[in-house]
Amino acid sequence: MAIDPSFLDELNARSDIVDVVSRYVSLKKSGSNYFGLCPFHNEKSPSFSVSQDKQIFHCFGCGVGGGVLSFIMRAEGLEFYDAVSFLAKQYGMTVPENNYDNKTSKKRERLLELMKDTARFYYSELWKPENIKVQQYFVKRGLTRKTMNRFGLGFAPDSFFATMDAMTSKGYTKDELLTCGLISKSEKGNLFDKFRNRVMFPIFDLRGNVIAFGGRVMDDSKPKYLNSPETSIFHKSRNLFAIEKARKTSKDYFILAEGYMDVIALHQAGFDSAVASLGTALTEEQARLIARYTKNIIISYDADNAGQAASQRAIDILKKSGLNVRVLRIPNAKDPDQFIKEKGADAFRRLIEQSADDIAYKLNNIASKFDLEEDQDRISFLKEASYMLSFIDSDIEREIYTSRAANMAKISTQSMMIEVKKAVEKRKQALQKQKKREVRSAVDKAQPKDKTLKYENVNSARSEEEILLVIFGDNSLIGYLNGKISSEDFTSPILKAFFVHALELYKNGKNITIPAFEGYFDPEALSLLTNITSRPMPSMREKALDDSINNIKCRQMKNTDNYNDPLLAYAKARKENIFGGNRI
Repeated sequence: MAIDPSFLDELNARSDIVDVVSRYVSLKKSGSNYFGLCPFHNEKSPSFSVSQDKQIFHCFGCGVGGGVLSFIMRAEGLEFYDAVSFLAKQYGMTVPENNYDNKTSKKRERLLELMKDTARFYYSELWKPENIKVQQYFVKRGLTRKTMNRFGLGFAPDSFFATMDAMTSKGYTKDELLTCGLISKSEKGNLFDKFRNRVMFPIFDLRGNVIAFGGRVMDDSKPKYLNSPETSIFHKSRNLFAIEKARKTSKDYFILAEGYMDVIALHQAGFDSAVASLGTALTEEQARLIARYTKNIIISYDADNAGQAASQRAIDILKKSGLNVRVLRIPNAKDPDQFIKEKGADAFRRLIEQSADDIAYKLNNIASKFDLEEDQDRISFLKEASYMLSFIDSDIEREIYTSRAANMAKISTQSMMIEVKKAVEKRKQALQKQKKREVRSAVDKAQPKDKTLKYENVNSARSEEEILLVIFGDNSLIGYLNGKISSEDFTSPILKAFFVHALELYKNGKNITIPAFEGYFDPEALSLLTNITSRPMPSMREKALDDSINNIKCRQMKNTDNYNDPLLAYAKARKENIFGGNRI
């Protein structure tokens, strides 16, 4: 890491982690720590802990953890340097650029510049006089020049090399264009533009950087839409179309639409909180992203069967993120864009006011499949409705909708309640069986959650973790280790790296803390370290260190050719002083 450590020390000193995390998570103090719902996975009971004393966060549910910079990296989807800049700006600090030479961050900045220049190229192509037909395509879709400019719409020429030539003339390499997914390579190795003869929709991240493109044909040719592939700067599952605009809305709800044109039409009509997923089904990461800016979401998918099925899937994902979900039913229209063109913005606003909550929507959908005047259909409806209602956690809410379902089928609420209770019990039994199947062995539980950090020797790694736990809790005990163990005795590469960095900090007179490790290790590694150091400290610390060292040494002797008994082998080794000397 080449950012001046003294600058990072100052930034960490100014950035109280409780204040920073509170901007993203509702925290309540319990004991010496603060707790809230984890922003990085779906949960109903708070397992996300923030320690003001240690200046760390840790989720006991999903295992993520680290200091304030790690939190910003995860919450904002930033690389380390960008997270430093993001946080420094909030405290009126300027990152000393001349001290930073991280190749990864420089590469990211370079790719973002390439995407921005490409967006400008597509925009300029759209407004060339010879492309009047492309301009008319957008006009016929009801878009004004102001809206086209606001969304940065453009046009990719009908050429295999136009984009490539334009960008290479600016000094970008073909490898960089390949990395961003702007050009493709044929089986014979020939390079060509990925987007050709398509209207272009730039996709922005939260900070307004162009990170990808969606390209649409202007006729009936296939594929209708072509999207940028996953790249180092673009992750479909973590971004939403128009999120950078929607997050600035004054409305207390977001509208979730299906396509780019739906979102753009909604914004033009004054519904500036509209967003869309990026060519894929809604993901949990996208739902959590929405939940950072609002508690209320209105699904406005197409009225066809595919759109309704997608609505059903989206409801469950959005509810897991704690969002209040409502669903629009658009009459006699395929999508929001078409409805607004035909009926106007006021009519769409009335649809929003009349939108059904998610449970009512699901009940109506189930009812639409049956003739509730026919006894057999009523029975089928009640069985399916009972199963759906069994997923409602609130007893009060479940009773209200159970009564509604009973009225729809014209039976007594009491009878319906009995069926729903049976469904609830069946679900509980199924969940218990599933939990039994998911129980990991003791060895599995001892492994890091990130498989890339897997321990080859779990027993030794446990002792190595214990050593780290103790020296983090009491930095002075590093001196106690002198001559007893060295980094070379560690079997886990990541634990060894932690130990080496801790020694370096100690030698330089610095405190061994999680924030002091940020910038040197990636978020997954820091989550592991935070998990280790969040465990209770042993009461007899020197004894804990001795026991851990003995275990590591015995494991070493067990792997030698002359090993017979671990304790005897260790005693022999101590007698011959083969572990002696200052090796730290």
